[in-house]
Amino acid sequence: MAKVAFIGLGVMGYPMAAHLKNRGGHDVTVYNRTTPKAEKWVAEHGGAFARTPAEVAKDKDFVFACVGNDEDLRSVTTGPDGAFQSMKQGAIFVDNTTASAEVARELAEEAQKRGFWFVDAPVSGGQAGAENGVLTVMCGGEAGIFEKAKPVIESYARMVGLMGPSGAGQLTKMVNQICIAGLVQGLAEGIHFGKRAGLDIEQVVAVISKGAAGSWQMENRHKTMNEGKYDFGFAVDWMRKDLEICLSEADRNGAKLPVTALVDQFYKEVQEMGGRRWDTSSLLARLER
Repeated sequence: MAKVAFIGLGVMGYPMAAHLKNRGGHDVTVYNRTTPKAEKWVAEHGGAFARTPAEVAKDKDFVFACVGNDEDLRSVTTGPDGAFQSMKQGAIFVDNTTASAEVARELAEEAQKRGFWFVDAPVSGGQAGAENGVLTVMCGGEAGIFEKAKPVIESYARMVGLMGPSGAGQLTKMVNQICIAGLVQGLAEGIHFGKRAGLDIEQVVAVISKGAAGSWQMENRHKTMNEGKYDFGFAVDWMRKDLEICLSEADRNGAKLPVTALVDQFYKEVQEMGGRRWDTSSLLARLER
């Protein structure tokens, strides 16, 4: 059992922290920007809550975070009441936020200066993956530190991999989001075409999902897409944030992402339709308006 802190109890962090406590058996203290959420978590799962990131991180072996973006991450780490102000020597900060590779490298360097460690560890699998404890976790950092953190991370994951040095976890998450963007647009166009052609979409998917066109998105989202229901999982606002990170990194490294850039603009149109909180499969709604 380790002494663990968890910062950020959103739709992902709330169940992830619970798995660390209930499945992992760790001593978990939580922090959330809005205290009632932290109080609710403690009422449901036990443990304790703290009033600042610095307070929650004090004397912990591992500090986890799952917050919104680069600036949120800087605020809870190197800010005035941030976790980096109180972390003990040799502790490990595991960041599950989807953020830039730049901030991961920055915080890894700062952590090392202060005598502890930082692992960038963005996740894939959405809200359902977090609730079921079957997330995929892509890590960047020192190999020895990763091996220490891996058994704790496995409390909420089914796949945990070290992708390279600091920042490599975030870069891998970018590859993940780039692939998803194209897949969802292709699926949306396929369903849209099939409906216009008068085909039975359920029958079509039952056949093509077993061939080269099959994907997780097809298996898990075609039915709700076909029914025009878009409240299952990862929100359009979050996807646009992630794609902005991908496109910014591509500007730096010279990668060409024409499909990703186009799908990003399609998601912008979905936002303008009122779909900011719809899930990413709502690209179909744009085609059917």
